[in-house]
Amino acid sequence: MNQVQKLLIIGFVWPEPNSSAAGGRMMQLISLFKKQGFSITFASPAQDSDFMVDLESFGVDKKTIELNNYSFDLFIKELNPTIVLFDRFMMEEQFGWRVAENCPDALRLLDTEDLHCLRLARQKAFKEKRPFNATDLFLEDVAKREIASILRCDLSLMISEFEMELLESVFKIDKALFYYLPFLLEPIKIAQLQELLSFEERKNFIFIGNFLHEPNWNAVQYLKETIWPLIRKQLPEAVLHVYGAYPSQKVLQLHNVKEGFLIMGRANDAQEVAKNARVVLAPLRFGAGIKGKLLEAMQCGTPSITTIIGAESMHGDLPWNGFIVDEPSVFADKAVQLYRDKTIWIKAQQNGIAIVNERYLKELFEDDFVKKVEILQADLQKHRLRNFMGAMLQHHTLKSTKYMSLWIEAKNK
Repeated sequence: MNQVQKLLIIGFVWPEPNSSAAGGRMMQLISLFKKQGFSITFASPAQDSDFMVDLESFGVDKKTIELNNYSFDLFIKELNPTIVLFDRFMMEEQFGWRVAENCPDALRLLDTEDLHCLRLARQKAFKEKRPFNATDLFLEDVAKREIASILRCDLSLMISEFEMELLESVFKIDKALFYYLPFLLEPIKIAQLQELLSFEERKNFIFIGNFLHEPNWNAVQYLKETIWPLIRKQLPEAVLHVYGAYPSQKVLQLHNVKEGFLIMGRANDAQEVAKNARVVLAPLRFGAGIKGKLLEAMQCGTPSITTIIGAESMHGDLPWNGFIVDEPSVFADKAVQLYRDKTIWIKAQQNGIAIVNERYLKELFEDDFVKKVEILQADLQKHRLRNFMGAMLQHHTLKSTKYMSLWIEAKNK
């Protein structure tokens, strides 16, 4: 990638790395492309937020775009990007046909974040009090939209190996169309470990997670109603600090000083909060992707207790940064054990550091990803010829989505 290339990122929202793992992930991708000398424009139809990152300070051009508006066609023709990265399938649905029509030679990448259809199918199974089955995915309208989007793109970036297996085994998608690129982190070095607070210097349990994300809200309810009372029986003085961006009134009403269940709202610095806590609790009962909160806990040397879904695709064959438990009474017992027992706590901390250093270092992935992009760019037409399903969907989508969008545009005038 020697000549200056242009990357256009079409964002679902403006990145908020302090509010969600998705925001942190996006900044990692920006950093990766910046390192390769790309000129980067980040465009989004979303409204500005008080907590969004200052993109200009990272050398990224910021552009507000409109849905169903010809102005985007003029903008992208003038920009003429070599690569377009869609942030989640909804952005590819909205703008993919315009990109294909106006910049047919641009490489189209999709950052999935997680498989939305998997998260929603699991959520539905949970609410219907039945086990999740992979065939449930076929019943989700979102699956049809999301898989169509993956097929229309040249390459989809996946953060979860489990989800890659689903794409291949359940949806029969060619492996050439997706690529494993997890969170890209710096190594945890011995000097950093020595700066971390010790077991004795830390106190309290924490939960952290954006409340716009349904699995987080459900986990906090579960903590309040079921798990926290079991922990408090054994540790009557225990305190749980619940952090998260965008708490609703329902969340704020769970605050109870007497029960040691404190709703803290948005964390100004999530890492600082995790570094001071002794144990992270994450009893997630549905969801998808890999969990930024649990990876952040590992980076901060903070052990965690989570569920099978919480730890999914995160640790490979390595021992967990604490315990993985689904049954609530065992979850509570293990939380107390981890909180009280220094030896177990230190071992858990070491496990977490090993997971970060062996599975998430950016140096393990960056060069290989750059090569993959170069190969695709050099042979894009051949790559697309092999993806007939994607070409067929692109053809029909151009017709259906295009004319729906043009109709909305005409109606708006």
